[in-house]
Amino acid sequence: MSEQTSAEQTGSEQTGPGAPKGIFSKDLLDACISCGFCLPACPTYALTGQEQSSPRGRITLMRLLETGDLAPDDATLAEEASLCLGCRACETVCPAGVQYGHLLEEWRDEQWSGLKRPWIVRPLLLVANRKWVLRILGLVRRSARKRSGATGQPTLMLGCFERGLFPSVSRGIAALDPDLAVDPDQGCCGALHAHNGELEQGRDLARKLGERLPGTIVTTSGGCAAHLADVIGRERVVEASEWLLKKSTGIGTETDTNTDTNTDTNTDAAPAQRPLCVGLQDSCHLRNGLGVWKEPRELLGRTATYVELPSAGSCCGAAGTYALVRKKESRAILAKKIAEIEAADLDLVIAVNPGCLRQLQTGLRKSKSRTKAVHIVDYLRGPKV
Repeated sequence: MSEQTSAEQTGSEQTGPGAPKGIFSKDLLDACISCGFCLPACPTYALTGQEQSSPRGRITLMRLLETGDLAPDDATLAEEASLCLGCRACETVCPAGVQYGHLLEEWRDEQWSGLKRPWIVRPLLLVANRKWVLRILGLVRRSARKRSGATGQPTLMLGCFERGLFPSVSRGIAALDPDLAVDPDQGCCGALHAHNGELEQGRDLARKLGERLPGTIVTTSGGCAAHLADVIGRERVVEASEWLLKKSTGIGTETDTNTDTNTDTNTDAAPAQRPLCVGLQDSCHLRNGLGVWKEPRELLGRTATYVELPSAGSCCGAAGTYALVRKKESRAILAKKIAEIEAADLDLVIAVNPGCLRQLQTGLRKSKSRTKAVHIVDYLRGPKV
């Protein structure tokens, strides 16, 4: 999407009632033909059955806001801007190519500005804004350490909260690919900002990260990958499963196949090990924004008995800050996902995004499931990290 301001993109000098407010990019808002193909793909439409909670309904609300037919403080606008997961599943079925994710970012840039932003999001943005805090977080939690890497090889993006929540992930991919460079003095990619009402700052942070990390950037977060690629270019961003598949000459060999290691194989009477039974939870933005979904499945299929969950490609309810802002709806979406995992009797469910991983781990723990949720990097690395 062009980085022109929305006001410039309206291209209209019309004034008075009905004149464009410059909140949305005109080309994005005009693209929707209201066909309704998006409705079956929308998790919140499935949850509520309400047209206004579908992508088509929300775009109608955006148009009413843009023309001034709805006031900015209209309660329905606030509710629907918040209720949307931002999963972008609608984009994959849209015949008109509507960039709904960008429209939602522009909508929240207006709806969630300043004190209108959900209070629980504010401290997260404050932390992500401070590079020195992220560096200390990585030091304390022992995320991947600084190293130069091989000449011309990519640099690892460490992520903000992944450094604190799942530090083994960066250590794991650094171990799987010793040629990756690691620079701990890197900031946030800005995805958190762009999705939560600070669109320009989110883009600025992505640009700065692109300047800090030259060449190709490898990321272990599907959501960050999509935002970063949108700002600095797809050719510079590679998600971890894409990268590991490309480098995977050793993954999937007999000796690397993951098995149920609880079995003692050193005795003659030991039963044969069985391959782990694993499923996958896609990252919405990775799948719907970047089209990356085959790669993790291929890696898992090489190393375990892979089971495709019925809703693997739909949102788990994490959706960035959604699990914090819309707890009730997030839990309702997650409950169906957990029921599927239980029915499949998986050993592991694999995530390719830290937010999804946290969401699944929380749901599985509360349901006292035997299934564990792990990041694909930790799974491929095994218990060595």
